[in-house]
Amino acid sequence: MQTTWPVGLLFSQSGVTGYLETTQLQGALLAIEEINAAGGISGRPLQPVIHDPASEPEGYSRYARDLLAEDGVRAIVGCCTSHCRKAVLPIIERRNGLLFYPTIYEGFEYSPNVVYGGPSPSQGSVQLARYLTETYGSRFVFVGSDYVYPRECNRVMRELVEDRGGRVLDEIYLDLHADRDSFGSVVRRMSELRPDVIFSTVVGMSTIYLYEACEGMLGGAGVPIASLTTTEAEIALMRPGAALGAITAAPYFHTLGTPANRRFVGRYQARFGQAALANMSAEAAYVQTHLLGRALAQTGSMEPDDLIEALAGLPFDAPQGEIVVDPDNNHTYLWPRIGRVGASGLFEVVEEAAAPVKPDPYLVNYGASRAWPNEAKSRAEAKP
Repeated sequence: MQTTWPVGLLFSQSGVTGYLETTQLQGALLAIEEINAAGGISGRPLQPVIHDPASEPEGYSRYARDLLAEDGVRAIVGCCTSHCRKAVLPIIERRNGLLFYPTIYEGFEYSPNVVYGGPSPSQGSVQLARYLTETYGSRFVFVGSDYVYPRECNRVMRELVEDRGGRVLDEIYLDLHADRDSFGSVVRRMSELRPDVIFSTVVGMSTIYLYEACEGMLGGAGVPIASLTTTEAEIALMRPGAALGAITAAPYFHTLGTPANRRFVGRYQARFGQAALANMSAEAAYVQTHLLGRALAQTGSMEPDDLIEALAGLPFDAPQGEIVVDPDNNHTYLWPRIGRVGASGLFEVVEEAAAPVKPDPYLVNYGASRAWPNEAKSRAEAKP
């Protein structure tokens, strides 16, 4: 008889997204420690089984196979980039495992073997397009890493911007492993076009290079960089001031004043150091691990079908606000927010939803999603 509940944690601690996925690993580990400190599940502790895929799809597929075939794992919390999720998905489905995916993604996907914990397009892209066109103007340049998430995200954002009368002047893509020197020509092109907004889907360490290059060449021009992926983790690696005024749409920021977030940040920093900053990906991993624990407590079973049934409609008092897994699509109701980086280097929330927004990964109800401004509160109106 097993004395523990093995849980796979598939986050990179090295490679191009290792710095961000380390925070996801930390969020998941913190949740496991909290569950175990409270007595575990039916008296049995959760046992993390950790592998480092080094930010490469081949590593994810290899270790997902090992977790399910050799390590006795049925549920995995993990994956960051979409091409790594897609590398894992066939293995998860073939072996009937369950993946808790705690990262923003491009939408237009459903699997009965995945619980999607990050924002889909209805929970960030729609709100960001409206905010940017209303606040800064209609002329956009898109710059992104060259793989599935940025291209699909930009396809959606182009439609949203053009629907609001905006125009995309250019789309520029770079290798996911682009170095600092790669951004000189990119920023020169943006300087020629003089957009109102730079929309970034650059991912990984290249994010730091983009923002620092833009500060040097566009500093003082009043051209904001906006993103759905730039978090506190990237900003912490930039030189001071490089991200000042940058915009990100996300359901979670470290600075949120909810009681649940004050508790979360306190425990996160007590565990990982007072300088540690939580971000939307770390929070999502923390929340999804707790959801796994709640479902396991209800079922006493690691069978994916049992867990999915228990997760449907299951609420949780998350740091961002109460969330719930949508039984319609295995995605999660989340709280869209717009944050702007202030002088402190942290995000200041300038607009936020008044209620969690239903996930609509295929934007079937885009017309309904457009009503979000009527349900939103500016930061001045919002309560912590």
